[in-house]
Amino acid sequence: MTEPWPFSLFQSHTLTETPPYLIVGLGNPGREYAQTRHNIGFMLIDRLSVRLNAQGMKIQSKAIVITTQYEGRKLILAKPQTYMNLSGQSVQGLVRFYKVPLDHLLVAHDDLDLPFCTIRMRPGGGAGGQKGVKSIIEQLGTPDFPRLRLGIDRPPGRMDAAAYVLQEFSQKELLTVSETLDRAAEAALTWVTEGLNAAMNKFNGAVN
Repeated sequence: MTEPWPFSLFQSHTLTETPPYLIVGLGNPGREYAQTRHNIGFMLIDRLSVRLNAQGMKIQSKAIVITTQYEGRKLILAKPQTYMNLSGQSVQGLVRFYKVPLDHLLVAHDDLDLPFCTIRMRPGGGAGGQKGVKSIIEQLGTPDFPRLRLGIDRPPGRMDAAAYVLQEFSQKELLTVSETLDRAAEAALTWVTEGLNAAMNKFNGAVN
């Protein structure tokens, strides 16, 4: 008889086995979305991959996955390829396959409710209208997993939010985005080595 799903998420590990860390960046697949506001989560995974010189990309659980090491810890970087509103399918599959405890799962995503290029890490909570996060909550059956929220600000005037998030960053904005991604990468790696509280204390806020 198989274990019930909630137990499998939090199953214990042996003393000699350290659970892996899974960092998921949310976005939409395809070149036409590559530089859009909704894809800043994908951009962070790309930045981390370069930072860590991670290699060996593969497709697994409907996601682009790279497995690497950081400070003696196994680190899995993932970009779901299901389109944003079905992101939970990939995350659920990866959590199950790698036996990732939910406190070792970090989901990075764009956030309309934060000022442009502000970083906010938090331990869980609702989706706040972010459909990728909503899908993950639904698939995992809990909102209790760490987030790395990347502010993209509200749309100007009466512009529709759905159109705004699929708008490309301007060349001027991309300079600040790059600085934010560097800071966010440091925050994610601090989360891996020092924990969520340390990462929140050090990195929550706007890029200087």
